[in-house]
Amino acid sequence: QNDDVNHPSHDTDGPVCPHCGKPIECITITERMSFTIGNAVKYLWRAGKKKENTYVKDLKKAAWYVNREIERESK
Repeated sequence: QNDDVNHPSHDTDGPVCPHCGKPIECITITERMSFTIGNAVKYLWRAGKKKENTYVKDLKKAAWYVNREIERESK
């Protein structure tokens, strides 16, 4: 059963944990990262999964967050 708020399918259809066999959720990985890097990973993780024809748009959003982090760290 899909829970669009707490466990949306576009965040839970990633890799499966080899130890327990359950899907690894995006938040489990990204909550330990900075905001910008976490968002970049989130957009890569979800790329093209939420709506049709969003793959390239999601990749561009991820790149935007990576570039923002590069700018921040370069100061």
